[in-house]
Amino acid sequence: MWRKHSFFFFAVVLCALAIGVVIGTLLDGDVRAVPRVNAPDASTLAIPDPVQLSNAFSELARRLEPTVVNITTSKGASQPAPTKPKAPNRGEGESLRRFFENPFGGDANPFRSNSIGSGVVVDKHGYILTNWHVVEDAGSIQVKLHGDRKQHDARLVGGDVETDIAVLKIDAGRELSPAPIGNSDAVQVGDWVVAIGSPFGLDATVTVGIISAKHRELADAQTFQRFLQTDAAINPGNSGGPLLNIRGEVIGINTAIASNSGRYQGIGFALPMNTAVGVYNQIVRGGKVTRGSIGISLNRSDDPEALRAYGADSGVIVAGVYSSGPAYRAGILVDDVILEIDGKKMTDGTVLIDYVASLPVGAEVPVVVLRGGKKQTFNVLVGDRSKMFGDRGRAGAPTPEETLPQDPMAEVNLGISIQNVTVDKLKEWSFPEEYGVLITKVESGSLAESLGLQPDDVIVSAGGDTVKSVEDVRKFREQLRPGDAVAFRVFRRIGAPRPGVTTWTRFFAAGTVPGQP
Repeated sequence: MWRKHSFFFFAVVLCALAIGVVIGTLLDGDVRAVPRVNAPDASTLAIPDPVQLSNAFSELARRLEPTVVNITTSKGASQPAPTKPKAPNRGEGESLRRFFENPFGGDANPFRSNSIGSGVVVDKHGYILTNWHVVEDAGSIQVKLHGDRKQHDARLVGGDVETDIAVLKIDAGRELSPAPIGNSDAVQVGDWVVAIGSPFGLDATVTVGIISAKHRELADAQTFQRFLQTDAAINPGNSGGPLLNIRGEVIGINTAIASNSGRYQGIGFALPMNTAVGVYNQIVRGGKVTRGSIGISLNRSDDPEALRAYGADSGVIVAGVYSSGPAYRAGILVDDVILEIDGKKMTDGTVLIDYVASLPVGAEVPVVVLRGGKKQTFNVLVGDRSKMFGDRGRAGAPTPEETLPQDPMAEVNLGISIQNVTVDKLKEWSFPEEYGVLITKVESGSLAESLGLQPDDVIVSAGGDTVKSVEDVRKFREQLRPGDAVAFRVFRRIGAPRPGVTTWTRFFAAGTVPGQP
């Protein structure tokens, strides 16, 4: 009996196991047929077709490489040089130490002897754009075309120091393929750009980046150099080569880098093509660049507080008038505020410089100024900028006595101590004016400190009035009330003085007298 029951029990268990296997198989099949979804609101990712962005750059490089040339020079002086402007101070007639004396750093200029640079063909007859510093002082210039081992002798058609642009001409025995010209005004920050050149002599090197900034002004650049900034790799040898937009149009001429090492550190500068085209057209038509000038110097950007202190909402404050210039002959003075020239409003120094430079030499234009709170109009004959600044004399302000009395240190209620300076001492300092008072102390937390004034600064005007003595500053302060705008025209030494030479920079220190009016 027990055996019968045991057999029955074993059969039941075996049956149950078989049924479980069948059920488990069915359930497993169901799971595979309907997968479990862990993120029901997520879209699946799809791999795109294999069309890479780099293909666009490689196609651009293929098309444009033949337009980019390698330039080598040997030292000498047989090439004609453009006229270099002369002016002692930054402004409409500025000529500072040349920023491009060695644009890539180091102890020696790599472009003086056997230099290597780049250029871009812009005309089928063999005309090439490059940088002036690439070919400056060259006795001979050779150009090598892409894919061609032959060196072609190049002729310097002309150059322009103030934009660092030069035009070369070669006879290749055939028509060349010029690079298409783009409109640099259309460039936007963030646009893709491509640089092609010969860094370190490596021909047809292509680098890619973006436009990092526009209208970049550098402290030691020339008057008409406002650059496109890019992070495309630019190194020694890239100078004069093209900066291209994504359509393969030249929108700039690579010119310089900002670097502590003289090598690429992510910041490069290209002269906008619209500027380069204007220079090129003048050179190929007349062999030189002619710009208008009225013979004044000024600060590029006038502080709104300084303008308010002069009684103006906008305009450009005249910082210097050259005695050989048209402005002086017409009656314009230092500390006049220029409001309009030939009907065009002068919103800042850059607008004035560019507009006057574009005027035809010999044209007579009305210049509206604000002087002593009243508008006056002067008819000014536009002069040739390149000939304007041979005479460094200044005018437009009363000539001081030969010496100023040596007053003791005087406290003025602006938070500064000032002292008179003799004309002889100013000459010894190579000071660009014939008058001024020396700041000897600036109190912490004072109005003067908030204006940025420092000891050893020299004040030459206050509120538009000439400052020749401590008494002039004291009278100016007595007229001020809380809430009034205050502005000083100030000179400051740059760097360590050399024997017999002191370099000065000019600026406006402007602000508001504390307190309620």
